[in-house]
Formats: sequence, C-alpha cells, structure tokens
Amino acid sequence: MPDNRIADLDWWRGAVIYQIYPRSFNDTNGDGIGDLNGVTERMDYIASLGVDAIWLSPFFTSPMEDFGYDVSDYEDVDPMFGTLADFDKMVEAAHDRGLKVMIDLVISHTSDRHPWFKESRASKDNAKSDWYVWADAKPDGTPPNNWLSLFGGPAWEWDSRRCQYYMHNFLTSQPDLNFHNPDVQDAVLSAAEFWLKRGVDGFRLDTVNFYFHDAQLRDNPPLGAGEMPSTVDPTNPYGFQDHLYDKTRPENLIFLEKLRGLLDRYPGSTSVGEIGADGQAVELTASYTEAGKRIHMAYSFDLLTPQHSASYIRRIVDEMNVGTENGWASWALSNHDVKRVASRWGEGLDLKKFAPLEAALCASLRGTPCVYQGEELGLTQADVPFEKLQDPYGIRFWPEYKGRDGCRTPMPWVKDAANAGFSDADPWLPVAEEHYDKAAFEQDEDETSILNRNRAFYAWRRTRLSLQKGDMSFLDGPEDTLVFTRSHDRETVLCAFNLGTAPTTITLSGLDLEDLHAPGFSGKVEGTTIALEGLDAAFARVRS
Repeated sequence: MPDNRIADLDWWRGAVIYQIYPRSFNDTNGDGIGDLNGVTERMDYIASLGVDAIWLSPFFTSPMEDFGYDVSDYEDVDPMFGTLADFDKMVEAAHDRGLKVMIDLVISHTSDRHPWFKESRASKDNAKSDWYVWADAKPDGTPPNNWLSLFGGPAWEWDSRRCQYYMHNFLTSQPDLNFHNPDVQDAVLSAAEFWLKRGVDGFRLDTVNFYFHDAQLRDNPPLGAGEMPSTVDPTNPYGFQDHLYDKTRPENLIFLEKLRGLLDRYPGSTSVGEIGADGQAVELTASYTEAGKRIHMAYSFDLLTPQHSASYIRRIVDEMNVGTENGWASWALSNHDVKRVASRWGEGLDLKKFAPLEAALCASLRGTPCVYQGEELGLTQADVPFEKLQDPYGIRFWPEYKGRDGCRTPMPWVKDAANAGFSDADPWLPVAEEHYDKAAFEQDEDETSILNRNRAFYAWRRTRLSLQKGDMSFLDGPEDTLVFTRSHDRETVLCAFNLGTAPTTITLSGLDLEDLHAPGFSGKVEGTTIALEGLDAAFARVRS
C-alpha cells in the first residue's frame, strides 16, 4: 500500500481519536458481529464527527476468549472481521477522508493457541521454551509467588506438559510473554512493523506497563495502611496488592525506546499507551512519554472512575500537567473497559446538556482526547442480563460487578430498524432498548441533538490551536466549576465549565475577555464576568 503518513509529525498532539470496538460497530455480513467492512461503510459518518483519527480495538486472529485481546496471529485478520484486503480497503477509505488509523497492539501476552505458546509449552528445551514466563512450583506444589490475575485468582496456571506454572495477568488462556528474552522483543516489533508497512498511522498499546516482570519473581507486598484498592472492580482482590514486581518494571523503558526507534522509521506514526498503575499514573506518563524518547502519549484510568467532582478533576489534571511538562497525556472519559460516562457521571442529569459538556471538557484539556463509539450520541450503560453476558470478567464477578458488556453493546444506527440497524441477525450482545431513541441517523436529522452539538464543537475546536496544543493553567472559580486557560503562539483561550445544575457566575479580575461563542453552549462572557447556566460552558479569548 502507498504510505499516506503525513509530514506533520506532530499531528497527534491534541488530535481527537475515535475509538471503534469493531464487534459492536456495524455488521455487513449478517452474522451479528461487526466487521471491518462495517467500519468502511460508516467512514463518512466517522469523518463527519470532526475527529482526526480512529483507533480500532483488536481484529487479529483470535479464539475470542477475551474478544480479540487474546491474539493467536499478529499478522492476520480474524475471519470474523474480514480479510487483510478488507483491512487495506478500510485504511484507504480512512486516509481518503483525512483520517489517521491506529490499531490496538496487544503484546504483553498472547492466546494460549498462538504457535509461539504451543511450541513453548511442548518442552523445557525447545527454541521458544523461554518465550513465556515459566516457573517451578514451590515444594508444596503451590504457585511460585503471590501474584494475582486481574480477572480473578492467582496469576499462575499449572501446565501438565512442562510440569511448571506459567504466568497470566489476565485469563488463564492469555499467557504472558517473557520480555527479558530479546527474541520476544524482536518478534513483537516485527509484528508492529508488519502493520506499519500496511499503512497504519500508529498503535494503541494495550497494558503498556505490563510487558516486564521481576525476574526474581518476588512477592508483591500488600497495600500500605490507609491505601484503597484502585481497580475498576472493587470486589477484585487484585487491588489489595502493591504491584511492585508483576508490572511497571524499569526494563520497560529500554524496550519502549526500541519501539520508538521503529516508529521513528515511519515518520508521522504515533503511539498511545494504556497505563494501569495504582497511584503512579503521573510518574509513568512522564517517563513513558518523555519527549522524543519513548511513546508519544499515554492515558490512565484516573478519569475513568466514578469520582467526578470539579475539585477531583482539577487535581487529577493539574497533577498530570505539572508532572508531564516534557510529555503528553491522553484523556478518555469512556472506553470499552469501563461504565459509560453518561451513566457513571451523568446519572440523573439531563443528558442533552451533560453529554456535550463532558465531550467538550475532555477535548479542552491539555492532551489528546479519545472518544468511545456511542459517546458522541450520549449512550448510557446498557444493563445486560446474566444469561446474555459474554465477558468472562463479568461472569466471574457477577452480580456485584457485571463486567464490561454494558459498554460494548451494538451501536444504534436506525431507530425503527431491527437491532437498531446494527445487524440483520441477532447481535452478539443485545441492543439496549433505551439506545434506539439515540440512534445516529435519528440524531443526524435534529440540529439540536447531542450528536450535532458534538460535531459542531469538534469543528469549532479545529479552528483553535490553543485547545489542541496549548499549555494549560487552572484559575479559581465557584464550587462545581472548572476554569482554565490554554495558551499557544500568542493566543490564550479561557475555558469555563459548570458541572453543577444550578446557574453560576464567575468573576475573573484582571482579565479582559472576548466571548468566542463556542457552538452548543449558552455561557455569556462580558468583560471579566462569565455567566453559566447549569451544565454549561463558555470560551473566551483573553485580551490582557
């Protein structure tokens, strides 16, 4: 394929990335599961949003026990999603519309059906015997240490072929690769280059701080007194440990420099890493995204929590800004792993006001915003009954934790069509009944819809470099408000958000403000005063 990466190496800084979960986006072959041709078919819709890039969750060959995050072939498309030719056609369609294409790179682990693991488990002396993390049992037969799996239980599974345990941070069918072996590093970098050669513009790096483990296999200590478990699921004992040794090892920095070297050979390509780190998000984002050295940007789960007060958001963002002066964060309020923000933060609120507000807030922070499919429509979390659950994480911890299926239900396209126009067949997860009224093509006809308000804001944002690449400083405002400036190339834009439902007034002495009349918001700026309705925002140019 021709290389369509662009000369602007900095395009990713402040770009809006639209995350697509292919299984649930659009089904064109009638099997109830979305596919790559479905993404291509909706490319005009994606481009109409005013986003700059798409990120596709995994579509590689996989037994789908973790829905593609268990890869059995890094260099092919699972037949469920189509073919390599379909992928090439999709990339071409995106590039023709000025959209970049990023794909999930899942290299901390593979499926247990990957040929590498099949060879590794066959004996202790084959060519790939140490490509995975193998360890002998303790004398009493128990696992080698106390490491836990994020999906519940020990992070070790006994293998009767080798009579050893292998490590798995997730499902037992997802054995962890041994990154201490340089051959493993070369193999996953070769897989990444396969896709770069096909024209992708970058990677979302799944569990980017999980690549290395402690070679001595030391036990993790418990959390310190007063520390709270920080996993998405509070019922999971994984959160009770201080994960010093099973992830976030210092050797990872050296590998990320090798990965950056590969990306730099394809100018215009980029990377965003998913950091799952208890209390270390700022420190790791700073070191992992240090300018020009490692990956380009990273996101953590700090705004993917139930906490959402103005003071909490300010603290999280301010700490990130201060701590990553030479790096770059990415922000997401929803994704395929957490409860949708419209339910997590917007429960009980007017979604026609809340959904555009949260989208504008995320897109106004210093960093690169990620928008999860359906977030532009204001979709709420679906309640999937137990008998229809697919997520092994949810099945294990139900009913206290219902897993991730509720944010992965199919995209609604047509209000009055079967399955909301997602598929002619019964979909792999049911379409939420309340999502039909929020269908994309229904909202497309309404100028005041959540969809069209978000489109208008993203289009307006493209005219303001300050909101894309500028520095950021917080100002004090009333309770429930966030007030900050973004400054770039002699322009300073003030952003004011009222997260509360009651009207409020913000007075900023010493500033001369000119209202920029951001579309979709009714906030009024006069001199040094900003008047905001509930769930409202205003943007102004700072003249002095």
